[in-house]
Amino acid sequence: MSEQVVTRFAPSPTGYLHIGGGRTALFNWLYARGRGGKFLLRIEDTDRERSTPEATAAILRGLAWLGLDWDGDVVSQFERRDRHAEVAHEMLARGTAYKCFSTQEEIAAFRAAEEAAGRYPVFLSPWRDADPSTHPDAPYVIRMKAPRSGETIIEDKVQGRVVVRNETLDDMIVLRSDGTPVYMLAVVVDDHDMGVTHVIRGDDHLNNAARQQMVYDAMGWQVPVWAHIPLIHGPDGKKLSKRHGATGVEEYQAMGYPAAGMRNYLTRLGWAKGDAEVFTSEEAMRMFDLAGIGRAPARLDFKKLENTCGHHMAMAEDAALLHELEAYLASAGRPELTAIQRARMQSALCFLKKSAKTFPELMEKAAFLLIERPVAPDAKAAEALDSVSRGILKSLTPRLQNASWTKDALEPILTEIAAANGIGFGKLAAPLRAALAGRSVTPSVYDMMLTIGRDETVARLSDAAQ
Repeated sequence: MSEQVVTRFAPSPTGYLHIGGGRTALFNWLYARGRGGKFLLRIEDTDRERSTPEATAAILRGLAWLGLDWDGDVVSQFERRDRHAEVAHEMLARGTAYKCFSTQEEIAAFRAAEEAAGRYPVFLSPWRDADPSTHPDAPYVIRMKAPRSGETIIEDKVQGRVVVRNETLDDMIVLRSDGTPVYMLAVVVDDHDMGVTHVIRGDDHLNNAARQQMVYDAMGWQVPVWAHIPLIHGPDGKKLSKRHGATGVEEYQAMGYPAAGMRNYLTRLGWAKGDAEVFTSEEAMRMFDLAGIGRAPARLDFKKLENTCGHHMAMAEDAALLHELEAYLASAGRPELTAIQRARMQSALCFLKKSAKTFPELMEKAAFLLIERPVAPDAKAAEALDSVSRGILKSLTPRLQNASWTKDALEPILTEIAAANGIGFGKLAAPLRAALAGRSVTPSVYDMMLTIGRDETVARLSDAAQ
């Protein structure tokens, strides 16, 4: 086996990128990147009726949003069908496969007889050891000569030692009568030719591993390291489905979860290393190993996802966060930021990001910088704009006209105005919030004033004082 670790993600392009598939890709990416290896991408598009270019594009978009880059070109399994057929014929030449001329009716009759006799209905082809001179001029499939006795052992890094009795497996077809290869052969040939050293995939593929290992053995190829990871379940412990909410990776982007938080959460979903909960992707690469993957299905926990995302929003660099915010707005079909809104957002992210867990939350907190004059207060905020409060705002605006626009300069002015009117700053803050944001719950009054600037602040206060 090559010393360099090579992993792969091999989705079928029959729909969107499922969140479980996203985690499988992430595990492969982390394992390879953390060891200086390669992470490859193969699209398993042999099912021509169900595979679509749109689904392939959706998978690539989902991986790109998650920040999972791959090495080299994307491999199409369908385009390699001639190579798969070539290997089937090579197995034939090696004596590890044979031509089978049995018809579907003959196979069905054989299995029915086995069941009637109380035996496991594994088809035993009469052509397995037949003399080639007896072969008819008729359509045939190529079957692999699987061991008839003994056991096939799968040494799995997650599931442990998995034992399969060979007598329960029939001689798998590797090439159909029309000359097209079967998926089970294609997977092995592709993984071998791509130099894959570690097959990390969902445990729904565990049943395939024994047959695929037989193909490796039949060709004399090095068997990769197997690691079959449990599926993701919903909060109720049942297999994740639409009834639990979003199941596609792109849905989570449109819901406003930051990609770094999503990567962190998915890494911890079914894997653990000590008490590490919040970490960067670079830290995850250093920590991630197969031994930390649990055998039990992981449960999706939206509250934990939001908390993890909140940590990453607070940790993010402002420029990168603004870029991702704009990508979120596009994915969610929301209006893009105007030049003024973008400039204000850029200056406000340093405090907005500290308490937001998702981009919709951040946009909600940023409402004060997105609105235009005249600001229309909601019902609760309007209560704070009585005649007395409006009079206070009217007396405040001249003081702000020539003030230095810093918190240190603004704070004593507001404190003095509050004291002059016999109220505490809290009482002054309410009409200020109503005037500046039209809401009763907002970021700090000073943060809002500094973000929108002197002219806009004075104009909004003047409007509210009317």
